[in-house]
Amino acid sequence: MISRLTRPLHQVGQTDRTLVRRSAALPRTRADQVLMTLSRSANKGRLWWVVAALLASKKGPTRRGALRGVAAIAGASTSSNLVGKPLFPRRRPAAEEVPEHRRLSKRPTSSSFPSGHSASAAAFVTAVAMESPLVGLAVAPLAAAVAYSRVHTGVHWPSDVGAGVAIGVGAAALTQHWWPLHPDVPAYTRHEAEAPVMRDGEDMLALVNPGSGVESADPTEDVRYAWPKATLIYPDPSMDIRTQLEQEIKARSGSVRALGVAGGDGTVAAVASVAAEQGLPLALIPAGTLNHFARDVGVRSMADADEATENGSAVGIDLGEVEIGEGADTVRRWFVNTASLGGYPEMVRLREKLQQRLPKWPAMAIALARSLRRARPLEVMLNGHRASVWLIFLGNGAYASKGFGPSRRPAMDTGMLDVRYLRADLPYSRARFVLAMLTNTLETSHVYRQYDTAELEVRLLDGNRRVATDGEVGPLGNTFRFRSRPSALTIYRNRDQLDA
Repeated sequence: MISRLTRPLHQVGQTDRTLVRRSAALPRTRADQVLMTLSRSANKGRLWWVVAALLASKKGPTRRGALRGVAAIAGASTSSNLVGKPLFPRRRPAAEEVPEHRRLSKRPTSSSFPSGHSASAAAFVTAVAMESPLVGLAVAPLAAAVAYSRVHTGVHWPSDVGAGVAIGVGAAALTQHWWPLHPDVPAYTRHEAEAPVMRDGEDMLALVNPGSGVESADPTEDVRYAWPKATLIYPDPSMDIRTQLEQEIKARSGSVRALGVAGGDGTVAAVASVAAEQGLPLALIPAGTLNHFARDVGVRSMADADEATENGSAVGIDLGEVEIGEGADTVRRWFVNTASLGGYPEMVRLREKLQQRLPKWPAMAIALARSLRRARPLEVMLNGHRASVWLIFLGNGAYASKGFGPSRRPAMDTGMLDVRYLRADLPYSRARFVLAMLTNTLETSHVYRQYDTAELEVRLLDGNRRVATDGEVGPLGNTFRFRSRPSALTIYRNRDQLDA
């Protein structure tokens, strides 16, 4: 039955043959060598990896487009090469179909249908356009040239290319199943706040972390441009950032009217905790790899931070707080994004160890795989109810989506913590969790729980564990009290974003 349905795709129609002959009849030009080079460079997606790396160097929609493009290529390549080609075997055009000067030195031997190169090209450009239409439009001619090059060099029929393009567009659209598109707008907050106008950063103490984000991108120049009169300090490896800031503020005897920070989420979280405790407004310049907090707040660049501080525009936002331990030994930590118990803190510790000899992203992937394999259940009391869990996640505010991949916060004034955990008391819970993630059905899975609450007390029944806040591993403890602190932090955000 399947053979009967797929037989027409095994054959080559007259239209394909006519179009190939017309392509072969084109006069010889310099474009021939360009198209041959493009065709070879796109082998195994290498061209798109290079383009993705270039796009990822710019923050915001461009970087998200690059990441979505890479994910789309994975789906398109799998569909075309591992499914399409074995299912629809078709012979490729004979070498004699095109002039000798166009022929590739190494002709592929797999099925002609569909074109994997075209699928990857269409997947990448469509995914990029979904995040940034202008960047997608700029990349589109390159993708079209790669797709056509497969016909021009005589290794594919036009219908192979058409089918590959359809697969690529579909793969890009399918990424929304796991990674939904969201409007690129700041999170809403109804909390009003007053903050002093900071002309050129006068009376501001700003911490700059050159180690955040891309190694070659030191944010010092941006900070000096936005706040030339600010006092700049850098992280001291010998002490905690919070302690360092507190000492600097104390040494200035009340002359500091605002704190500034240029770094990633971990650095921002540390400075924000001091700002909240000291009652100082915070100005931030995003300088990390992902900058989740800055994106949600609505500060996308140095220009946003500069405008907000010059105008004294600010809002109040909620923070998360966790108290670790009891009595005189209680330790308190704030978090701006997330906190977690279980597998994640162990993954962070292993990642930091691996990063001594591996880049950050490979180290993170290896650490995640190892920590999941070695994880042991946590026997806990959650607000007085006993549970067995693999990990517990808490977000500062209600995140979207409600699956395991929280990506953004529509609002930062909810007064709620977003609680999620993976149950360990059901058979094959980890395997069921992975399956539910792949099918995007976590919200209906029995092994996964999500709810919003203002407070959560977690008591460990089987020893001590470390809590992680904003990606940084914290102290050991067996009692953790998490709370939402409404309007705990005043942060500069420019007037246009306040109106939005």
